[in-house]
Amino acid sequence: MRRLTRALAGPVWRTLPWRALGSAGVLGLLLAGTPRLTGAEPSPWQTLTLLRGVALVGALGLVFLLDDRARHLTAPVPTRRPLRQALRAALVAPAAVLWWTAVLLLTPAGIRPPAGDITLEAAAICGLALAGAAAAVRLTDEPRPGPGVAAALLVTAVLGPLLIPAEWALLVVPDDPRWPAAHDRWAVLLAAVVVVWAVSGPEPLGRRGRRRPPGAVTVPGPPGAPGGHG
Repeated sequence: MRRLTRALAGPVWRTLPWRALGSAGVLGLLLAGTPRLTGAEPSPWQTLTLLRGVALVGALGLVFLLDDRARHLTAPVPTRRPLRQALRAALVAPAAVLWWTAVLLLTPAGIRPPAGDITLEAAAICGLALAGAAAAVRLTDEPRPGPGVAAALLVTAVLGPLLIPAEWALLVVPDDPRWPAAHDRWAVLLAAVVVVWAVSGPEPLGRRGRRRPPGAVTVPGPPGAPGGHG
């Protein structure tokens, strides 16, 4: 397994959507660094909102992680799709961790929300993006589902806080007594999206047998064989 993973790392690295990931990363860092660049002194609430926006920008980059133009060519290969998807995530994870660390360091310590809690929120949002991308790959034949998943994530980010009952609120401020309970819910959300991603990983059995790469030629079997000409 280790040898197979090493052999796959290079080809997978070259197919990663670096333009989308890089654009989201640069935009997120610019947003996080805006107060320092402009000399502004945002309030703790504004800083929290800014960090949540940066986390959403990062998630919008990650929805493109599973886009693969060669998807219909790689579907029949022996390497299972969960391994290929996990490898994509593993290759991006170190850069994502460094990026989020830089975002937190760009935020003045005096007005920064609790780092562990806001990191949990960011992880859940990014996990939601990856779970949505994995579900789109499983449920559709679209090789590049990223744009559709990004639109769905934006709609969820806008409408979700308006539709969630107040007692289940996720977007609260640190001095709100609901802050600890809200982050318990963030932890549950993170666990749920990890499960959704894991369930969405395997190729559906019915589709696996039907999918062939474009241009593939079906060779008839001998007379009397399944699929052959008798």
